[in-house]
Amino acid sequence: MDRRHLVNAFVVGPASLVMAIGAFVASPGSVRPQSSAGSRNAAIPAEQPPAASPLGARNNLPNPYLPGVSWGVLPGGRKWGSTAGIAVGPDGNIWAIDRCGAHGSRGTNCAESPLDPILEFDPSGKFLKSFGKGLFVSPHKITVDHDGHLWVADNGIKDGKGQQVFKFDDNGKILLTLGKAGVAGPGLDTFDQPTEVAVAPNGDIFVADGHGEKPTDNARIMKFDAHGKFLKTWGKKGTGVSEFDCPHTLAFDSQGRLFVGDRQNNRIQIFDQDGHFIADWKQFGRPSGIYIDKNDVIYVADSESRNGEPGYGYNPGCRRGTRVGSAKDGSVSYFVPDPAPYPAAADSTGPEGITADTAGNIYGAEFTMDVKKYVRKK
Repeated sequence: MDRRHLVNAFVVGPASLVMAIGAFVASPGSVRPQSSAGSRNAAIPAEQPPAASPLGARNNLPNPYLPGVSWGVLPGGRKWGSTAGIAVGPDGNIWAIDRCGAHGSRGTNCAESPLDPILEFDPSGKFLKSFGKGLFVSPHKITVDHDGHLWVADNGIKDGKGQQVFKFDDNGKILLTLGKAGVAGPGLDTFDQPTEVAVAPNGDIFVADGHGEKPTDNARIMKFDAHGKFLKTWGKKGTGVSEFDCPHTLAFDSQGRLFVGDRQNNRIQIFDQDGHFIADWKQFGRPSGIYIDKNDVIYVADSESRNGEPGYGYNPGCRRGTRVGSAKDGSVSYFVPDPAPYPAAADSTGPEGITADTAGNIYGAEFTMDVKKYVRKK
């Protein structure tokens, strides 16, 4: 998050920065510059976004959803921490990642926490069960495969833990691990800030590896067979075809094509399962999260697009929110706008992880310490 904080400090301008600093100083317990986002937003005059961004992400599409409401009753009065991961299971229940009640990403949120970071709910938000305490440093995203098994990527590192992918059954039994615990690197048996897993119909495992921002950090897709044997990798840091800058999210469509949310490049890249490039789409905005249902309806969450100066999050003219369309042809039908004012001032707002139930209701996992449900209008 460091680069985001730095960039946005310059984007909002001196007056807003003074207000943000004042709010921060007035709250001695705060350690999060983003906590003053309200002050920054208040200082920015309301603007109307363009009909579409220069990259083709439309801001003027119909919105068939009611406003999002906080969702999920956590046990024991517990409150949501930062989260980027949410997924629907074959039985319709919703699984979510919670960074153990703490704020932030790529840190050590769960390293010494007694809380379970993996939680199951029914669609109404009723808590069912949880597990995973003591296993993770900073869990990122969660995937549920066709068999109901859960996959969680841990992109933190501390005390010999982190930088791994875990496979669980739905009772929390570990079935498989990938990567070396507490070791980050570019090898074929290591990860460096893995973000999400997608599992092909034949059981092959695909891991997006590379949340880092340095030019030498990993930015690749790694492929393993169903037993965890390494098969191949592709991609490197860059802006070209089959290059990535923060491959943040993965999903398969019904044709078995792999959709990669290449977030810092403000695009989705589509590949076959051997890594051959098919297309890139920029009409869905800056992809923090992707979910594709069995009918190839694609939901793409954009939690970071901003105007201002080039740098992290720069995607001018693109309003944050969730775009819904077709994974078959790339058409975009609906836009659920982020309620935060445009242009955005805070580093991240709205859903970063996304899923939907069979009724088309959307569940959004927010970095800003909440999960919201967006009910589709009747």
